Amino acid sequence: MSVRKRISRVHQLLDGLYQLEIDQAVAQLLTTPRYQNPKRLSRFEHQVFSQGGEDGIIAEIFRRIGATTRTFTECAPGDGLECNTLYLLTQGWSGVWVEANAKHLRAIRQAFKKKLSENSLRLQSQRVTAENVDAVLDRASLPVDFDLLSIDLDRNDYWVWSKIDRYRPRVVVIEYNAIFPPGCHWVVDYRPQAVWDKTSNFGASLTALEQLGIEKGYKLVGCTLAGTNAFFVRDDLISDHFLSPFTAESHYEPPRYYLTLTKAGHRRSAPLRPVSVCSGRLGRWISGPAHRVS
Repeated sequence: MSVRKRISRVHQLLDGLYQLEIDQAVAQLLTTPRYQNPKRLSRFEHQVFSQGGEDGIIAEIFRRIGATTRTFTECAPGDGLECNTLYLLTQGWSGVWVEANAKHLRAIRQAFKKKLSENSLRLQSQRVTAENVDAVLDRASLPVDFDLLSIDLDRNDYWVWSKIDRYRPRVVVIEYNAIFPPGCHWVVDYRPQAVWDKTSNFGASLTALEQLGIEKGYKLVGCTLAGTNAFFVRDDLISDHFLSPFTAESHYEPPRYYLTLTKAGHRRSAPLRPVSVCSGRLGRWISGPAHRVS
């Protein structure tokens, strides 16, 4: 065996050991009293194409409230292979990705030729700002109450959501800045063309987003264990489906970014075949009515 292959094998073994440690840490965390309530969404995390457990949480939300238009918009999906809506796309949903990075745009056009040609996936090439977000959604030609909006801009997320006026997505997934604990209201200064500088100066605290959600008619229903994304559901859909109180104090997760550093399984690629049948809780919301939490 060559030196190069030996080094590659060592890397594989180290990655496997790291994944094992992560799995054990998450399993232990979920045995604590905080996570025993069946309504707590972090119990349902599962990673298919998402950065962390977002795929599983999104599936569980729609299992509870049902899906209607089966349409989505994702702001800044990267190259499309690690985002919050690819798993939906493989299950027959349709929607729009809005991306500004030229390299990512080329990768999407190459990997998702079929979906783009079928028009089940549409791609907009531009930077989403507070000034243009409603116009971006207008061009997407989606219903006013489309099912899912995902915002992961790495900086201006709060300001972009705050300026959505003409649309009322049923579910909003948005990145939060987990270094700020519950009760701390903080929002990054707004500069339309600014990008993340790889520091803690990005986004907004969970409390700030909670309050923005209240103003816009949404309730905070959960966060990822990694402390990366928060989930909001429109007030008229809450019923008794989710864990109250709908506050940052109740749903905050600290920054456990190490949970997002690896992906179990092989390197992801664009799926060539759709997912037609899903068994178990992860896929039961794909069609049919909402289900009560049990």
